[in-house]
Amino acid sequence: MNKSKLILPLGIAPFVGLVAQNQDKPNIVLIYADDIGYGDLSCYGATHVQTPNTDALANDGIRFLNAHSAAATSTPSRYGLFTGEYPWRRKGTGVTNGDAAMIIKPQKYTVAKLMQEAGYVTAAVGKWHLGLGDKAREQNWNGHISPGPKEIGFDYSYIMAATGDRVPCVYIENQRVVNLDQKDPIQVSYTKNFPGEPTGKDNPELLTKQKPSPNHGHDQSIVNGISRIGYMKGGKSALWEDENIADSITAHAVRFIERNKDKPFFLYFGTNSIHVPRYPHARFVGKSGLGLRGDAILEFDWSVGEVVKALEKAGIRENTLIIISSDNGPVVDDGYQDQSVENLKNHKPWGPFRGGKYSTFEAGTRVPFIVNWHGKVSAQKSEALVSQVDMLATFAELFNINISQKENIDSQPQLKAWMGKDQKGREYVIGSGHSLSVLTHQWKYIEPNQGRAYSSLTNIEYGNNPKDQLYNMQIDRGEYDNVADENPAMLRFMKSILEEEKAKGVGLEL
Repeated sequence: MNKSKLILPLGIAPFVGLVAQNQDKPNIVLIYADDIGYGDLSCYGATHVQTPNTDALANDGIRFLNAHSAAATSTPSRYGLFTGEYPWRRKGTGVTNGDAAMIIKPQKYTVAKLMQEAGYVTAAVGKWHLGLGDKAREQNWNGHISPGPKEIGFDYSYIMAATGDRVPCVYIENQRVVNLDQKDPIQVSYTKNFPGEPTGKDNPELLTKQKPSPNHGHDQSIVNGISRIGYMKGGKSALWEDENIADSITAHAVRFIERNKDKPFFLYFGTNSIHVPRYPHARFVGKSGLGLRGDAILEFDWSVGEVVKALEKAGIRENTLIIISSDNGPVVDDGYQDQSVENLKNHKPWGPFRGGKYSTFEAGTRVPFIVNWHGKVSAQKSEALVSQVDMLATFAELFNINISQKENIDSQPQLKAWMGKDQKGREYVIGSGHSLSVLTHQWKYIEPNQGRAYSSLTNIEYGNNPKDQLYNMQIDRGEYDNVADENPAMLRFMKSILEEEKAKGVGLEL
């Protein structure tokens, strides 16, 4: 690999110089929330729920107002985050089942591999949802599962195989199921149930903790009194308890910090909060006043606080770059009768925007994004347009590593924006929900789509429309006034951007 140094923008060199000389390498902690929307945190304007630990980092760092996940759903957002490539370019990057093959292949260059190249010890803790193993439906859940996090750059891992509402409902540490009794082997299927195993659909009397919403499909195997998507048999000693998930993954994140405090480390901490099924620990239940969804937000904020306390206790808080963001926009009813809709009150998880999770409208991908590096980044809010796909190129810029020879179509170095030295950021971002979109600082274009405009299950507008959509985001951030007909020149320009991006490669095989 070509290790020649990059030419760095004025104002960034002092930071990179330290890193390049192997002096005072900052530890990096990336806290990745699940389904937390732009308006869910009090530092982003929420008033009905308070997130003091997250707010403290925002108040001492940069709070970005125009930051975007790579997609409006979980799996593709994580793919873009780690690879620096828009997920819509690759087939098979949609939301995965728990028995999906790993969608990031071992030969792919990733943020974690870059960190290893920079001399960091790396860890992935929490939600994974990127598939495991070489072939779908053929994982050896009762032995070593490979490929997995290690093959794409993580020295240590303690993960949930997929997500909270999908089997298998077990923790996997360094690619082996935790606490598994080999006499009770795990079996997983997403096509048919195992003989004699109860399901939420057929055995509702066993749903002691939470019941599925009608027609969402979360009515298959029952684990911990909650039915899931998919079928699972065995592994009883290894099953998680939903109310303890945050405690377990937070404890392992803290333990990793404690064990590696004397060396530079990169910690990816993917929280389960606030994804369904929302069943937070009893110490949070009833505390938000917004029902279980609000309580789960408090639980997320607690996890943030525990990580910061661990850094302080280890004496490395001053030399740690902390990033907080979310994988996609919010959803209120996403499959369980947890009364989140009834308890929403005047809280607006989507903030001032339209849509939410799954949507091409702005709330699908505009997410919280906080960068905190105490003493290096001054407190401010930023209007810079930034994307999570830029993690790879921005960290490469920070470490002075040339990645020009790597397959890296989309990631752009944005260190000046991260450091608060640039209020512009990107020229544009390509978004993906049900359709593709182009967002600049002023305009947003959504390509035509023949799909449903609205989901009655989630109560979310998808943004689908058979006609071109063009919005002036400076005066219509709610995307209600389609001005495509009145602005033909701008429409052609925005469409040309999208066509040029597609021409770089789309629909590629993994």
